[in-house]
Amino acid sequence: METTTEKNTASNFIRDIINEDMRTNKYGGRVHTRFPPEPNGYLHIGHAKSICLNFGLAAEYGGLCNLRFDDTNPSKEEVEYVESIKEDVRWLGFDWQDRLFYASDYFEQLYEYATTLIKKGKAYVDSLTADQIREYRGTLTEPGKESPYRTRSIEENLDLFQRMRAGEFENGAHVLRAKGDMASGNLNMRDSVMYRILRASHHRTGDKWCIYPMYDFTHGQSDSLEGITHSICTLEFEDHRPLYNWYLDQLEIYHPQQIEFARLNLTYTVLSKRKLIELVNGNHVNGWSDPRMPTISGLRRRGYTPEAIRNFCERIGLAKNDSTIDLALLEFCVREDLNKRAARVMAVLHPLKVIIDNYPEGQVEQLEAINNPEDPSMGTRQVPFSRELYIEQDDFREDPPKKFYRLAPGREVRLRYGYYITCTHAVKDKQTGEITELHCTYDPATRGGGSPDGRKIKATLHWVSAAQAIPAEVRLYDHLFNKPNPGVDGVDYKNNLNPASLEILPTCWVEPSLAGAPAGSRYQFERQGYFCVDPDSSAGKLVFNRTVQLRDSWAKIADN
Repeated sequence: METTTEKNTASNFIRDIINEDMRTNKYGGRVHTRFPPEPNGYLHIGHAKSICLNFGLAAEYGGLCNLRFDDTNPSKEEVEYVESIKEDVRWLGFDWQDRLFYASDYFEQLYEYATTLIKKGKAYVDSLTADQIREYRGTLTEPGKESPYRTRSIEENLDLFQRMRAGEFENGAHVLRAKGDMASGNLNMRDSVMYRILRASHHRTGDKWCIYPMYDFTHGQSDSLEGITHSICTLEFEDHRPLYNWYLDQLEIYHPQQIEFARLNLTYTVLSKRKLIELVNGNHVNGWSDPRMPTISGLRRRGYTPEAIRNFCERIGLAKNDSTIDLALLEFCVREDLNKRAARVMAVLHPLKVIIDNYPEGQVEQLEAINNPEDPSMGTRQVPFSRELYIEQDDFREDPPKKFYRLAPGREVRLRYGYYITCTHAVKDKQTGEITELHCTYDPATRGGGSPDGRKIKATLHWVSAAQAIPAEVRLYDHLFNKPNPGVDGVDYKNNLNPASLEILPTCWVEPSLAGAPAGSRYQFERQGYFCVDPDSSAGKLVFNRTVQLRDSWAKIADN
């Protein structure tokens, strides 16, 4: 499978089709699309591509886009999923206005359509078992054979179908099938199942129905009823298009145009809803909104912005063939967006205490810090400085290797927005030998991070004042899988789960400007990465999720 690593390499063939339709006035100048999710799980980044495409094209051509739930399988559908999908679409920045629909809105009309096909001799009630239907269907190389029930009379089929609706039969006793061509090279055309008996309560219609239409019978007719002009689907529905067209032709109703595009595939990710459900139900992640999940709710909780996701979807473009997009491109889009909007703050994730021996005890001074050098309108803030600070453990080496320019015995470094300090000695735990604190001196003439004599400093460290810092828990997220293609070569994708995908740092410190930061707030921790306040935060302790690291691997890929 080809890996796409360049911006905007995919063709814009759907716009070309719409432009031609507009030129020929095929639909009277109308562009009417729809986003049709099944409410059997949470939306993921692949759905975001479809959302941006359908709503974006409608806006581009001054048209309309519907949100329609294809809710034809009540055994797998929940109101929770419906509400989460609506929230995700809104969060991405799109509005269906008054065009919220459900396939269940059309159950009565679909039943009438099915009855029409029976009366035209184009559908019949089959009493084969599910296993027998699969056996009779044949294979890709062998034709199928007709069901012995295919010759039932129209009257008998109508009677049985009505009795199916009335609840007279048990699950699996009968199905309604289209009279297609059992020798067709397209297996979807071999007497496709239209209705099955399913005794399950529906989230909208309750127990009114005990027969439910199959997705393939519902999809095209729903588009027709809504006056959709361009029915945009992913490639797996390409082989289903002849069946959709067959239903529309036999019913002699309005005919939308179906166009297929390649679905989104990402490295280090699975985007199969079935697999995502397995991850949730198997407790491999902490629910649908786990920040390691590729769900929109997970990405939102991790700190991704809707602008970054929309930009990513635009960059990858549209293709007619499957390809895999490098996850680094998505991370680049997030980093690029947050660089412009996220305030810079200081946070220490692995704290090491520093005591400045010649700084006055009890003194606290306020230093001016820039909120975002990319956006001067974000202004500045005050950060407290005192005798006792925290720095990162990795910023000190007792015996520094070559090219290590940070703090070491006898070495001077700059504190961000603060002073130059020089380490005099380290204090160790007598039993473990672990360094517990550093003692330093400071140069009062270097306030603000500059030196009047012009001496050069090779390292600048971030820090927080120990007395005023706020305790925080930081969750460091990495790829959920440790291989770029976790589900290939017949290997169970769960065998490639990354055991180090989450590291929790329970004792971190952040500067006091973050006190009361609401859930969803995004920041750049200087020298650390981009972070977002998690909903698990409480009044006593902030919880931060790492959104993305500062390191930009995509820029290196793009330059090669």
